[in-house]
This record gives sequence, C-alpha cells and structure tokens, in this order.
Amino acid sequence: MCGIAGIFDPRQASAIDEGVLRAMNEVQRHRGPDDGGLHVDAGVGLAHRRLSIIDLSSGHQPLYNEDSTVAVVYNGEIYNFEDLARELKQRGHQFRTHCDTEVIVHAWEEWGEGCVQRFRGMFAFALWDSRRQLLFLARDRLGIKPLYYGTLPDGKVVFGSELKALLQHPEFTRDLDPAAVEEYFAYGYVPEPRTIFANAAKLEPGHTLTLTRDAGRAATPVQYWDMRFADSSATRSADMEEELVTRLREAVRIRMIADVPLGAFLSGGVDSSAVVAMMAGLSEESVNTCAISFGDPAFNEAKYAARVAEHCRTDHHVEQVDADDYGLVDRLAELYDEPYADSSAMPTYRVCELARKRVTVALSGDGGDENFAGYRRYRWHTYEERLRGWLPGGLRKPLFGAAARLYPKADWAPKVLRAKSTLQSLARNSIEGYFHSVSVLGDPLRSRLFSPAFRRRLAGHHAIDVLMRHADSAPGDPLSMVQYLDIKTYLPGDILTKVDRASMAHSLEVRVPILDHQFVEWVAQLPPDMKLSGREGKAVFKSSMRAYLPDDILYRPKMGFAVPLAAWFRGPLRDRVRKAILGPTLAQTGMFDMAFLRKLVDQHQTGRNDHSAALWALLMFEAFYRRSVAGQGMSGQADPAPPPAVKAV
Repeated sequence: MCGIAGIFDPRQASAIDEGVLRAMNEVQRHRGPDDGGLHVDAGVGLAHRRLSIIDLSSGHQPLYNEDSTVAVVYNGEIYNFEDLARELKQRGHQFRTHCDTEVIVHAWEEWGEGCVQRFRGMFAFALWDSRRQLLFLARDRLGIKPLYYGTLPDGKVVFGSELKALLQHPEFTRDLDPAAVEEYFAYGYVPEPRTIFANAAKLEPGHTLTLTRDAGRAATPVQYWDMRFADSSATRSADMEEELVTRLREAVRIRMIADVPLGAFLSGGVDSSAVVAMMAGLSEESVNTCAISFGDPAFNEAKYAARVAEHCRTDHHVEQVDADDYGLVDRLAELYDEPYADSSAMPTYRVCELARKRVTVALSGDGGDENFAGYRRYRWHTYEERLRGWLPGGLRKPLFGAAARLYPKADWAPKVLRAKSTLQSLARNSIEGYFHSVSVLGDPLRSRLFSPAFRRRLAGHHAIDVLMRHADSAPGDPLSMVQYLDIKTYLPGDILTKVDRASMAHSLEVRVPILDHQFVEWVAQLPPDMKLSGREGKAVFKSSMRAYLPDDILYRPKMGFAVPLAAWFRGPLRDRVRKAILGPTLAQTGMFDMAFLRKLVDQHQTGRNDHSAALWALLMFEAFYRRSVAGQGMSGQADPAPPPAVKAV
C-alpha cells in the first residue's frame, strides 16, 4: 500500500514549493517506507510513498507514460491489471514495468475519465496530464482507499491519502466545520464528504474529480458507480449457494497475488472465517492467521478463532490486549487526524501490529455485515418497519412518543426490559428511526451537549441530513434501504477508515475480498429474505459456507470487536475521563455545555447510566482538539449542504 499527496495551482501564480511537497510526503512515510518520489511541473506537484507489494524491483512512482506527458501517483491494488495490460498492449501501448500502476497511465490515454470503470480493485490516485493541463483524482467504488482534498486561501488545491498531509501546508487553515462536529457526535465519525476542517473534504467512494486551468470552471466530484439492489423475492437454490462460493473464492484468489508474505485476520466470526477457509483451499502452504484476545470473556472471541484455525490448519498467532491498553488514546488521535469514536480501533491497531510481524499483506472479512445483513440493527429495523406499517404516522408518533417519554432509561436492566429506545424509534419515520438506532448520542443527548453559542453556529443543521441525502437514491425495500445507507456512510466512514489507518500505521496492506465490487454487485441482486431470514442474518452466506466451516462457528451469537469501555471508565480510566472531559481543553472551545458534560460523567461513574459511547466520543474529540487545533478556534457557519465544489480560477 502507499501514500499520495500533491499541490495544484490552477493559476500557476508561483512555483510549487518542493519543501512543502516533501513535508506532505514524509508525514505519510508510514504508508510507504520502501520508496518515495516527486513530480513537479508548472503549477502542479505530485508526491508518493511506496510500500512494495508487486514487482518489487520496479514500479517507482510517480510513474509515466511513454513520453512522460502523463504522470500518476497511486495508492491501492488493481487486481485485473494483467488482463488490462494485455488489452492495452494489443492497442499499441508500450509497458516498461510489470506492476499495476503502469496500467493506470495507459488506461487514461485509451479511455480517459472512463478508465476507472475498467479497474477492479481498491485505489485512490492522482493523475496529471500535461497535454490537457488537468489533474484527475479518483477513488475506488466502495471507499477502501482514502483521498482528501482541500482549498487554500489563494485558490491552490492540496490533496493526500490522509488529512495530516494537508495539515503540512503552512497555508492550510484549521478552522473546524460546525456541521462536521454535529455529525461526529451523532455517528462517531465524520461522514463523507465532510472532514472536521471547513476547507477540506473527502472524495466520496465511486467518485472522480477533474481540476483544470480553465478560468471560471467549477470542478465538482462526479459519481461513476453506485449500488443497485434487487427487491424481488426468489427461492433459494443449491446452485445459488454454489455460485456464491465460486465468486467468493475467485475474489479471494486474485487478492492472494503478492511478492511478499501474505496472511489473514481471523476473529472467529463468519466473515473472516469464510475468507480464511477460501484461502486455505487455494494455498499449498498453511495460511498465516492472526487474532487478538481479551481478558474479559464477554468480549473475547479468541477461542472461536482458534477453532477455525484448527479446522483450516492455519499457522495461527494470538496476542492478548491488556485491560489497560487505553494508552492508545492519543496514538489514535494522531492516526485518524480527525475525531473518530469507534473503540474497536484499539484492538484493530493491535491485530495489525501482530500481523505485520509476519506478513506484509493481510486479507480481512470486512464488508460481510453490510453485504449480507449481519448487523442486529437490521433485524430490529425490519421489525419496527412492520409495526410502522400497522399504524399511520399521525397515530403512531404521539402514541409511541408518549410511551417513550414515560418509560425509564434502564441501562441496568436486562435487555428485554430496555424498551425506551425501541419506543422512541417507533415514534419516528423510517429514516429517523434508523438514524436513532445508529447514533452515538441520540437527539435528546446531543441537544443538551452543545452550548447555546455553538447551536447558533449550527444554523439548524441536523446530522440526519447525511442519511436523507443518500435516501433519495436508496432502494425501497426496508432491509436493502438500510444496507445501502450503511454502505454509503458507516462502511467507508467508520469500518474502512479504521482498518486503513490501523494497518498503514504498521505499513501493512489489508485486502478485502468480500468488498470486491463484482461480488458486491452480485450479492446486491440476491433477494432480501436470503440475507435476513427470520432472525438469521447472513442466511445464504452461512448456508453456503457449511461445507467449509463448522456450524458452531457459523451459527453462534454475534459478538463484535469491542472493548470494555463502561468498566474502564468506572475503573482504571476513571480519573483520566474526568480530567479530559471536564478539563480546560473542551471548556475553552466554547462548544459544549460543561454542566451537562459533568452530569454525563457523574451518571456513568456512579453506575446510574451507561454513557460509555458518549464519553468515548468526547474523550477522542478532546484528544484530537488538543493535538490538532488547540489555540486555533473556529470560524464560519454550518453549511448543511455537502462541501462546496473546488473552483479553478
């Protein structure tokens, strides 16, 4: 895997500062410790850090076409590059290397902006065409690889694989986007296309951005791919299950091509176990597998990973995450560059650290829950949708709303008695209900979190607008709709961001066969009731894997990759939480109601309520702000629309 960065001056007002470009490149050295390179032309600079995976002896970047009029810097893997190279050679293109990067420049010459449609893989790249005087940025269909871009006060555009590259430019301002803050405390991450900074954005998955020197032309990201779900019902067949296995095996096979040691993450869950089972069947040698264990049995899946490792005869390695592994808090703030509140980033960081001791490439099972409806919240959403269908909104909203207000918040009670959240959700429409189920801090808490001054800055912006924007393109089936929403938001914003930063921190490449776009497109055409059958999520996936994995792995209760935050915040992290959340950093921002923050901490630490998710979000925001923004302040009003187009003038 690699890191890319660059500067584009549409006016060519001054020469590109190579010192700044090098700084942007070097801050991403962890993404590519093996090699680095720059390309500087009039008004454009490209930078690259390389982690060598294929064709180790060549493939230096920036890489050029035959006459050096096209240059590319690229992060990712194009798995069909050999087929594309053969086709391009037949069309007269000359190749100097055997790496996938060179396919990009010749594909650009042959197909222009449509070249991305031909690529099968994960990628983010920047291409400079000196003949056409344009810069072309592209990101893969599902957002496996990241790409950030931002505007400077003088009109220059800067971009990079991580936000920290943009922060190296001395003219980049660190004013926060109030709308992004609202969205962070709703989702636990900042959804695409926003970033926490007002003048930077994420290029959304399945989008490209073309920047030219044409005066007055605004450059707006263009979508080249989207998900299409089938809403029809069909009868499950053995042929369909066989095809699923065949397609998954092929997606795994093309991701096992590497000139460096290769292995896999193994949690003992269905997704990673299925990937490992396919790898074991394709490999003549034992597959290297890595797992993390926890001392708390409520969070520990290590025994299931060991069961799969034994079944598939892998070379298995396990390390335990200590109960006091919370020293990673500041490290995570450094890695993610913007607030990020998924606590499973901690064990993910550790499993990547473990894997890198033995391999350079690891396959993961990410994407299985989104593709095959594995999250419990999908089941609850479909239940709630049936109830919503029985009562008209005019009756349902006041009825369930009143019941929710009267029902106590009983975090201490058995799950069956914790009905308040369900009642609140039933009082809402479909999108409002799903937003309520995925929120880190729901509307009642978030409405009290911010100070009056900050709420004025929000100018009425509400985080649900993120889902509403995508809902316009979502399928009509209730299950497919929420899968689509997650694929547009949670998958790239949380899951894939977590894995990219944790793996790149250790110079480890992670490949995700379940997110092969051809496999994803095929799975999307399966009827919803094959994915969620009654109470059984991933139904067709599990039944397809029965010939390869034991039933006690496929049909055990889902655990997830979590850490015991609630206990940490009442025990070993008790003082740190109070100091960070109630200390001067958050108070000086002027963004928060400090009396309410004290109430959250007190209620949690006395055991009255479980506010662990909210406290972790605040803890990570404090660490981010203290590290990246302290003393900078905020400016600007919230803009409920996506970040504005980049204008080339």
